[in-house]
Amino acid sequence: MTTPALLPLSGRRLPPLNLGASAFPHHRATLRLSEKFILLLILSAFITLCFGAFFFLPDSSKHKRFDLGLEDVLIPHVDTSKGGKNLGGFLIHGQGHDEHRHREEEERLRNKIRADHEKALEEAKEKLKKSRDEIQAEIQTEKNKVVQELKKKDSKPLPPVPLPNLIGINSGEPADPDIREKRNKVKEMMKHAWDNYRQYGWGHNELKPIARKGHSTNIFGNSQMGATIVDALDTLYIMGLHDEFREGQEWIDKNLDFSVNSEVSVFEVNIRFIGGLLAAYYLSGQEVFKIKAVQLAGKLLPAFNTPTGIPWAMVNLKSGVGRNWGWASAGSSILAEFGTLHMEFVHLSYLTGDPVYYNKVMHIRKLLQKMDRPNGLYPNYLNPRTGRWGQHHTSVGGLGDSFYEYLLKAWLMSDKMDTEARKMYDDAIEAIEKHLIRRSNGGLTFIGEWKNGHLERKMGHLTCFAGGMFALGADGSRDDKAGHYLQLGAEIAHTCHESYDRTTLKLGPEAFKFDGGVEAVAVRQNEKYYILRPEVIETYWYMWRFTHDPKYRQWGWEATQAIDKYCRVSGGFSGVKDVYSSSPTYDDVQQSFFLAETLKYLYLLFSNDDLLPLDNWVFNTEAHPLPVLHLANTTLSGNPAYR
Repeated sequence: MTTPALLPLSGRRLPPLNLGASAFPHHRATLRLSEKFILLLILSAFITLCFGAFFFLPDSSKHKRFDLGLEDVLIPHVDTSKGGKNLGGFLIHGQGHDEHRHREEEERLRNKIRADHEKALEEAKEKLKKSRDEIQAEIQTEKNKVVQELKKKDSKPLPPVPLPNLIGINSGEPADPDIREKRNKVKEMMKHAWDNYRQYGWGHNELKPIARKGHSTNIFGNSQMGATIVDALDTLYIMGLHDEFREGQEWIDKNLDFSVNSEVSVFEVNIRFIGGLLAAYYLSGQEVFKIKAVQLAGKLLPAFNTPTGIPWAMVNLKSGVGRNWGWASAGSSILAEFGTLHMEFVHLSYLTGDPVYYNKVMHIRKLLQKMDRPNGLYPNYLNPRTGRWGQHHTSVGGLGDSFYEYLLKAWLMSDKMDTEARKMYDDAIEAIEKHLIRRSNGGLTFIGEWKNGHLERKMGHLTCFAGGMFALGADGSRDDKAGHYLQLGAEIAHTCHESYDRTTLKLGPEAFKFDGGVEAVAVRQNEKYYILRPEVIETYWYMWRFTHDPKYRQWGWEATQAIDKYCRVSGGFSGVKDVYSSSPTYDDVQQSFFLAETLKYLYLLFSNDDLLPLDNWVFNTEAHPLPVLHLANTTLSGNPAYR
């Protein structure tokens, strides 16, 4: 099995590639535009014009006419008294006049080319009199004009659609002063993370808080797309940090450009960028976010150009060329990647009136429904060329997780009208409970992974989101099992809390085992790190919303204090490499999802339930809230499930 450190951020998010700067080729410094280069351009233009004159000027000695204008038409004629020759009863009219007219035309063309030559030479001489800086300034001016024209072309107004009923976007202040103080502490942590990114990493995808410079990974390609800005916008908004929100909006309006030669992860760009932009649009009503989301979505569509319609994992935003991760089983696409598009794409179709996005994700669903599933489980790998499963590996953690989450949330987002999605979710959860969920000798409920016909008794931090998912899906479950699934969510929350509590730093490891006497503890060194992940806190928040058991706020506060104590540095927040060490080393990355998810879920945990109420909002897998599309508002009547 490929080690986690070598995997991209798949599923809800696999560990990022921890590659140094040397892993990526440096771009050459911008080429200097020297006078020699200018002379070469002039010479090229001159040669081109000369060749044009040689090949395309008509040659009167060999000239043959093929156009049959009125002057050349053969007409019957008997009378020869008015010029012309009588040839067998037909007159070839005006032949001498014709040749004279063409000589004049040839001379006119020669004169024009000669004048163009002289003009080009004069312009070249003028250019050579200017300094290199002046020439570069002129080139930059022309480039800016082209960019502005492209922006005008891409910024076509979208059709107006009624906004869903947006409830609870400016509320949530707790009455209890102790809870209010904790909420304010989370807000202060958000401001610390944002301010340092603003100072040291602005425009870059992420921040290296110790080196105090920008950071990026291969999921964003080689371009500076401001991932942290887009990911953080809705968190800033609900926290009332409106000046910071406007800073981000201004950067997006002026600098966020998707016409770049950059290969990106379809999944990550969808959940972070499209999800983040849509959430910012719904919360603020600012059209720029909707326009940018639609522009980006258009750049992702070529990824679906496969024999099956299952999208590639990566796509080049400029060329539209797609491919899959080299490590994935037999060139497969990944369940959690192609299965985590539904929420965002349904909203895109709703906002644009264009069914193409909705049709893409519904096609994926229909294909999956037709396929056999071993033991009722969905394998993590599917080949987009053949439509066949790859390696039979099933996980509710990385590679699988958010596929199941989005089945449930498709139903919730449709105002519980998409019963097809709910049935798929219920079927999948029954198989997961039968084959993957076990209780340890110490009484801890955990979710293992199915690999090659046997259960691996290991649970990842990513899998801890499932406690919240079970609680969220309890209402509406089959056979009156709402109480059962709420209890299952509570048991998963308890297990994940134990994985935190059994470490030195009180922060959870990346993965933990349940073998022999080892329970909820990481064994391998490369599984002991914490990279500011949100999944455990996400489950605390859902469990708090559904039970109001105060232990979930207490557990959340423990995590808040541990993050602030061990992950906070003067330049932001960093992950740590070993949660069992009393003096851990930093990984020097402030992940964008820390601002999008971890701090947002903590803030919501210490807020009242009227802030983003779950009857009205559904959170995508990057914690970006999207409104429920009630039946009266939906434009998706083509789906029987929505009728």
